[in-house]
Amino acid sequence: MTHYIYLVRHGEHQDAEHGLVDGPLSPRGRRQASLLADRLSGVPFDAVWHSPLERASQTARAVAERMPSLSPQPSALLFDCVPTGMTGETPAAFEPFFGSVTEAEVDAGSAQMADAVSEFLVRKRGEVHELLITHNFVIGWFVREVLQAPDWRWMTLNQAHCGLSVIAQRHGRPWTLLSHNDMAHLPVELRTGLPEIYPV
Repeated sequence: MTHYIYLVRHGEHQDAEHGLVDGPLSPRGRRQASLLADRLSGVPFDAVWHSPLERASQTARAVAERMPSLSPQPSALLFDCVPTGMTGETPAAFEPFFGSVTEAEVDAGSAQMADAVSEFLVRKRGEVHELLITHNFVIGWFVREVLQAPDWRWMTLNQAHCGLSVIAQRHGRPWTLLSHNDMAHLPVELRTGLPEIYPV
């Protein structure tokens, strides 16, 4: 019996390139979400959770349209956030990013992710399949937590829009990363959201 958590970044949102913090899915984002829904349609999900932000909510609705028995639920623990600030181990190359992040934002993000780990990375009885539709930094933090990597490493774990990562725990064993940023369901032209162009 295994507890599976499927981590998905929301689809591309409208006018993201113009600096909008949130918004509805773009036409490309809607296509990404539809292909994600097709990819996941055979999974017997027990629960679907999503960030309350519009781009994540719309992605969750696209999945639910393909699987009408699901009732996606919003969770404030999946909001977009910055999980940590600069630490003594953080490479200096990341300093410009943190220049625009306030101490209050870091404190809030750190507390949120501590609560999210306590809420979601808890082994449930039996065979469990849960889907979390959230944001790049949040997924990076969950993956970092599973790998027990240094705190700053979440910044090096990037996910494409509607990329799929899967973590799992069998009874009596630690959480394991089964896949990271799987984009097999997305054609090359829909592989967006990464800081660098994916070479293959």
